[in-house]
Formats: sequence, C-alpha cells, structure tokens
Amino acid sequence: MLTGRESLIRLIGHRRRFLPNRQSLLSTPAQSSLNLCNGDTTGGFAAEGSSQHENEVSENFKSGERVGKMSTSGSVACPVCGSSIRDEDYVINSHLNACLARGTKRKLTQQTLLQLNFCSASNDKTSYSDSDLKTNLEENAIHNLSNSAATEEKHNEQFESPLNFLSTESPISDENKSNIKFKADSSSSFNKDKMPKFKAVTSIDDIFGLTLDTFIVGRRFGDEAELNLGMMITLQRDPNNVKDPNAIKVLSAYSGTCKVLGFLPQGLAHYLSPLIDKYCLSFQGCVTSLPKHSLDVIPIQIKCEKRMLVIEKEDDELNIFNSLWENILIVIESSKNVPPCGAKYQQNFSLLTQEVLRSNSHLFSDDEIIFLESFASLSNDSQKLFVRLHTRKGPWFRMSNICYPEILDSQEAAKGLSATGYIHLFDSVKMLRKSGMEEVLNLLTVSELRAISSTLKKKSKNGTRKQDLVALLLYSYKDGLCPLLPKLVLDMTGPCICISSTAESLFWRVQRLFFLNGEQDLSAFLLVDLGRVKYPTYNCIISDRIFSNRSGLLAYEKAIEVAQIMDESLDESNSDLVLRCIEISDSLIFSSSAERSPSLTFKSVDTFSCFSASWVYSKVVLLGVSFLEHERRYHDAIILLKRLLNGFTCDGRRGYWTLRLSIDLEHIGLIEESLLIAENGLLDPWVRAGSRMALQRRVLRLGKPPRRWKVPSYSVSIKRKITEVHVQGRPLNCEIGTKSRFYGEDGNQCGVEQLALQYYGGEGGGWQGIHTESGIWLTLFGIIMWDVVFADIPNVFLTRFQV
Repeated sequence: MLTGRESLIRLIGHRRRFLPNRQSLLSTPAQSSLNLCNGDTTGGFAAEGSSQHENEVSENFKSGERVGKMSTSGSVACPVCGSSIRDEDYVINSHLNACLARGTKRKLTQQTLLQLNFCSASNDKTSYSDSDLKTNLEENAIHNLSNSAATEEKHNEQFESPLNFLSTESPISDENKSNIKFKADSSSSFNKDKMPKFKAVTSIDDIFGLTLDTFIVGRRFGDEAELNLGMMITLQRDPNNVKDPNAIKVLSAYSGTCKVLGFLPQGLAHYLSPLIDKYCLSFQGCVTSLPKHSLDVIPIQIKCEKRMLVIEKEDDELNIFNSLWENILIVIESSKNVPPCGAKYQQNFSLLTQEVLRSNSHLFSDDEIIFLESFASLSNDSQKLFVRLHTRKGPWFRMSNICYPEILDSQEAAKGLSATGYIHLFDSVKMLRKSGMEEVLNLLTVSELRAISSTLKKKSKNGTRKQDLVALLLYSYKDGLCPLLPKLVLDMTGPCICISSTAESLFWRVQRLFFLNGEQDLSAFLLVDLGRVKYPTYNCIISDRIFSNRSGLLAYEKAIEVAQIMDESLDESNSDLVLRCIEISDSLIFSSSAERSPSLTFKSVDTFSCFSASWVYSKVVLLGVSFLEHERRYHDAIILLKRLLNGFTCDGRRGYWTLRLSIDLEHIGLIEESLLIAENGLLDPWVRAGSRMALQRRVLRLGKPPRRWKVPSYSVSIKRKITEVHVQGRPLNCEIGTKSRFYGEDGNQCGVEQLALQYYGGEGGGWQGIHTESGIWLTLFGIIMWDVVFADIPNVFLTRFQV
C-alpha cells in the first residue's frame, strides 16, 4: 500500500454515496504549475533549468542558516585560512570546501582535517542549548494553556443538551471567545445544568401527590391487553430483569387483572428504582393518550400515593433522596424534548441531529435547518425507515425488499419520506425514464437481467456477467432501440426508492460534526447501549469553535470529496484521475492566505488544523508524492514536497517530508542538495524521533570526505553497536502461516516467546519475565496516568465518543 493511503482512508471514513462537487472539481481547470496529466515526467525540470533548482536549494539553505542562528554559541578559526567562522557544522564544512577548492600554501592531510576539533563549544553546552530550547517551548505551551484557563474562568455562561454538553449560548467571535465545556459520560444522556432549578424537598412526604409525565416503553415485552384512555396503572419493581436490574414494570390496575403493559424508560428507572427499594414508595397513575400502533410508546401520568415503611429523617438520607429526586425531574423534563421511541436507533439519531443543530446552527443555512428540523415531524415509521435506509449501503432500494418488524407499514412510511424530500419514489415509467435507469438496473439480479435481455432479444457479446448485461441494456436504451425497457424493468422490480442527495449530504455533515471523524457512526451508540464499549467520564473544554464559519466547513467538505475521489481512483487503477486529484489539491492547498484555513483562528491553528481544507489537501498531496515516487517521477515529487515544507512551517509531518525530499534528490543525482536538505532538517525543531535519526544516518552516509570534513557529534550514538543475543532452537514445523513450535529446556513444546524466557531464566542471567503485547503496558500506563490523561485541558477531548 502506498505511504499515506491508510491515513487517507481513515480520514475519509465511510465513503459518501453522493459527491455534490465532483463534476465541478473535475471539470474546472486546476491552477497548478504542475503538468502531471500531459505525461511530462520532468515536471518542468530540465537540464538547463538546474540553476532555478539551485536557487531554490540556496533559499532553503539560507532559511536553515537563519534557523541555525538561534542556537549560535560562538565562532572558530578556520585551520586553512585563519578567518573567523560561525561554530556550526554546515558553515564549517562549506567554508572548508571553498578554502580547499581555491588552494592554499598550508598543507593539510585528510587525517589532520578529520582530527581537528573545530567546535569551541563542548558537548555539554550543546546539549544544554537543546534542552533550553525544549524548556522554552514547554514554557510557551504552559503560558498558552494558562491563558486558555483564564479565559475559561472569565466566561462561565453555559448551556446544556441531552448529551451533557456545556457551552456558550452566544456565537463565538474572534474578539470575544468563550470556552465551550461539556461533560462526556456515555452512561447518561441528560445534564443537570440546562434544567430549571427545582426546589429541594424538606421531607420525603413532600413528593406525595406530585404528578410526573412519562411513557410506557417495551410494549413488545408486555402482555396483550386492551388499552383505554384514563386506564389506571401501577408500578412494580423487576429486580430479576436480565437486561436491567433497575427495571420497573407498568401493570394494569383493574381489579381481577394484573397484566404487564410494558416498562418505564431506562433513564427514569435508573433513579426511581432506588427510591422504591429504599423508601418503599408506591406509584400509581393513568394512561393519558392512546398510541396509533400497538407497539408505540404510551404517554402516562404517575404520582406517589403512599409510603409503606416509616424511616427516620436524617440529613444524609434527605440529601441522597434529594439527589435522586432531582435526577428524576431532570429526566422527566428532558424526555419532553426527546420522548422515548419504539426503537433505540431512532432516538439516537434524533439526539445526534438535535445536538448538532444546537451547537453548530451557524454552519447551516435557513433552508437546511428547516429540512433537518422537519425530521421530528415525520411519523414514527417514517423516521425508523429513513434511519434504516441511511445506515445501509444503498442508496437505491426495491420496496419489495424492505421489511422491518418494527415498521408496521413500509409503504406509508416511504410516502411520508417522499413527500418531505427525504427520498425519491420511483413508481411510474415516466419517472424512471427521466433518471435512475442505470441505478435501477443494478438492483436486478443476473437472472432477471437475462430474462429482460431475452424478452428484448438482446444478446451480450462480452459475456453474461451482471455489468455486461447492464451495459448492453443501457447502450440499447440510449440508442432508442429498447423503448419498452423502463416498463419491463419496473414490472420486474416494482416501486423503487432512493435517498435524496439533499438528505444524504446534510446528514453526512451532521454525523461528521457530531463525531468529528469519518469512521464512527450510529454504531457507536449501539455499542454503548449493548454495554460492549464503556467510555470514561471526562470534561470536554473547547476554547474555540472548530469551524468558525460556514465557508470553512464547505471548503473542508470539498477537500474530503477530493480525497475520496483519489481513494476511489487508486482502487480502480485510474492513473489519470489520480494525477488530476494531485493537481487539484496542489492548486487549492495554498490558493490564498484567506482560503488556506478559513475555518481556523490564529490561536487554534495547531489544535484544530486537522479540520481545515489545507490539512486534507496536504494528505492527498502526500499520497500523490508516494504515487509519483512509485512511478519514478521524482522531479514532480520534489516540487510537491518543497511546497509542503514551505507551506506548513509548524507541522509534525515535516520530518517525513524532509526525509523523502532528501531521498528523491539523491535519486536524480543531486547528492549535494540532498545532503543540504538533510542537514537543514536536523535544525528544524519539528523534525523528531525516527525522522531525525533517519536524517542523521543520511548525513553520516552522504557527508563523507571530501563533501564534509567534520564528523557530527551524534555519530557516536548512531553508529553504536546494538548487542544481539542468539537463542538456539530447533523448530518442529516449518509451515508458512503457522506459529513455530520448539522443544524447550524442560522438554515440552513451546513457542518462540517461551523459549526466550527460558533462556533468560537460565544461562541468560536468571531473569524472571512474562510475555505480553503492547496492550498490558498501555493499560498500566493509562491506570497510572489516569488523572493526567483526563485532566481538564482545553481542546483535548471534543466528543463523548473520543476514547
């Protein structure tokens, strides 16, 4: 796989079914100086143009020289001409080359030059300068963090949502930024601070007679009973419930019958069950409204009638009671905005949409807001059907194949969605002739396509595969040879539906804004509901809006589309389209300073840079570099890498970019320039870890005399020999793909890990150890550093499904 492909796939996430900007992106000429699509593999590099390239290298050299001045600690005398030069490796080497090239009376051998200590500063002093630079960076980061914390204390206006969000109600401006906070807790969907302040009860008797509005859910798990308006009900605990030990059953209160009508919502039962268990409270109520369908939720009213056990009043006990009762009122109040649905996925989808509209309404137009809010006015079946279709592959479906047990009437649900513009319903030949012929043909099976071809007396010459049959029928239809094709297809498929591009685009945006990535979807809610995944409780403090305006979000979406087209082109081995995507990204990544990252503020460029269009385009360009290198088009790759390095001055990826640039320059024979790039890269504070070590190795390999006379100080650590231990063992099997087995020192069969442990436990030094993968060490690190990992630091945790 090409370098950067996996990262781009994660960035794209689930591929979009509609790309609204695809046509305009591919048809508009890209304003790029690269000429990739015309087969010019030199990319503007010619033999006579080498001076231009040398000027660029010289500019990079000078920029690296300016960076080097920051850590200058003195000067040294040249051993050849005696002049004073700066105490820096590349300055000394360049000066020596110039002196030796023009000749001198002083005779020096290579051995003498290599043994001379040109650097006046000691190694200790050099390391001190590095640590001092690191300290300055850390102090700056702490200073910025303290400023954010001060801003957080200054602005304390908060608002809440069913997802435990806390943020400012007023839009965030560049001049007056308020911190957005929310407490992410997957175990609860409600927040206290948004609710009105309820008056605390002074005694347990104060709640008697208070009416609570709620619902009966889980009707399919109850008994079949006839419902009447005003029907009396009573509550009964169900501690042996396998799904929820806090479950509370709702029973009919008619004399002589005791049928289970359903259960109270789980969120309400979580707080009400301790009151019933601890204080022996009894609740009764009545049905306030009848549902349209037998399995829908039933609105009810309940109130506390009596207490069956007298308990002494204590302050601690009253505080516990007040806490539980306040949470009950919060759940009741929240359920008015998000009532329980017959399906959990329907409720999760509504929660997701409402939260995004609440916190990011400035990113949607008025028409888009009206469209998204209309989802709540759809019928129960229509909502369920749309969520079901939205999570399927689609976007085209045959109505005859749509059948869900929780949807009572799929036909009516589809008509409701069609009337509001969420789907397109194709149930007539006239509509099918206008659009959708190719998509509907792909819904047919091979046998059905063969039957239609036989009826029309069309025989495929290329084969009998599905794509061949579809292509044959489409070709005949477009040429006017098969006017009866729409009728035959519709008779075969029946009515078909398709998710509208408007609904697809808007809900893709909603999902992206909620999860802030392309990999998570509604299944994240499902995993939490099933208990498969439990997210820890942490505070999300967002000091700035991720997308400050709509234009920034639209530019980001457009960049994601280019990335998807690039990924699809690689899958299809369409080299021309790959090169086209590279040109588009190169032309848009730095089109102007205003368009580079319109969604970001200056303060948050480091934190939220990954949500800018420039970041996405840089991913596409980097993948394009890998593609060009694979095609041996190194000149074009060099141009792109230089633009990345010049455009992203503060980026952790600079190390890899610098390394690839140095390697590609060596590929085309520019050894001196390759060495200069590697040396300047080591002066870059953003070049770290493995990339720094790789550049050091390149400098040592390319910088041998006569190119460089001075040996860098890091050569000792790079060239040191790593001790290797050889453990002998005879494998019992040599099959590829199977785990190797050995005879251990105890005579029993074991794996290679146990064989190594036995060696170190014996002649290897008497050590005792265990074999583990990285999971146990990450777990231990997380436990030990828990308070640090989940500390309240701005812009670290952005969603409640982040860890």
